[in-house]
Amino acid sequence: MKVSVQTPHFVADQKLINFIQKKMDKLEQFYDHIIYADVFLRLENTSDRQNKVVEILLSVPGNELIVKKQAKSFEEGADSCAQSLERLLVKRKQKIRASA
Repeated sequence: MKVSVQTPHFVADQKLINFIQKKMDKLEQFYDHIIYADVFLRLENTSDRQNKVVEILLSVPGNELIVKKQAKSFEEGADSCAQSLERLLVKRKQKIRASA
């Protein structure tokens, strides 16, 4: 699966990009028809400690899944997004099996 990480207004560390790539690759265990993933990392301009926003757009045949999480670190946000996407993909797979 092709994963593109976009970070407007800052440069992401290679370790962070590798971490996100690994999380996205794990999603293929749950649903193997994923086309691509677009990951957006943003810093919110607030005084709150949870000012990092991770938004993932996952393209699967016939649909796009979008998950957005706010956390203290990008790693934490990416992890929670991956867990949400995992649940969505499992539901989608069950729905497809039920209709087939």
